[in-house]
Order: sequence, then C-alpha cells, then structure tokens
Amino acid sequence: QVQLVESGGGLVQAGGSLRLSCTASGRTFSNYAMAWFRQAPGKEREFVAGISWSGGSTYYADSVKGRFTISRDNAKNTMYLQMNRLKPEDTAGYYCAADPRGKPESPTSYHYWGQGTQVTASS
Repeated sequence: QVQLVESGGGLVQAGGSLRLSCTASGRTFSNYAMAWFRQAPGKEREFVAGISWSGGSTYYADSVKGRFTISRDNAKNTMYLQMNRLKPEDTAGYYCAADPRGKPESPTSYHYWGQGTQVTASS
C-alpha cells in the first residue's frame, strides 16, 4: 500500500503561482511513476502532468505546458507541481496519483490516489 497526501493548495490571483506537494508513505516511493490530475466541479478528472520513477521523463497536458513543472525528490518521498501564471480555468481540486497500470494520461490507470488539495485562481 502507498498513502499519498497533497498539500500547498490555496487561493491566488490570476497570474500568480503555487507549488503543490505530494508526500508518499508506505511502499518504496521511487518504484512508481506518478502524476497530477485535476477535477473542476461538474467536470471529469483530467490529466495535468506525469513523471517517471526516476524523474528523467516528464510530460504535460497542452493546457499547462510552459506554465507548470512537475518534479520529484525520491529521497524525500515527495512529488511537486510548480504552477506559474495561473489562470481562472486552472481552478480545480488537484490530486496526485501513483503506479499507473495502463495509459498514464488516463485516471483509470492509477492504483493509488491522494485526497486532493483545492487550487483557486481568481480573476
């Protein structure tokens, strides 16, 4: 089992920045590829960014490319999402996920999830 806990969400003005963290406990963190997803009210959960177990490969949704950066520190069992130039449309609950068993952009592929942290970018 892997337990994931997100932190770092909050309310910022459009154009501002936030850094989300996802801290893992349980099984060896560095074994797993991981990702960030988000879900706005009334919408489906959507892929934001993913990272390989080593951190050597990263990939992003087109909507956040150039503004968000995913990273991880395996020594600290923590994954990060640096979010810059936030837009009102980035407002959502943000969730970290680990151990994909299929397409990494699909939420149904993931075995472990955190409870989420809310990000609100006001216009």
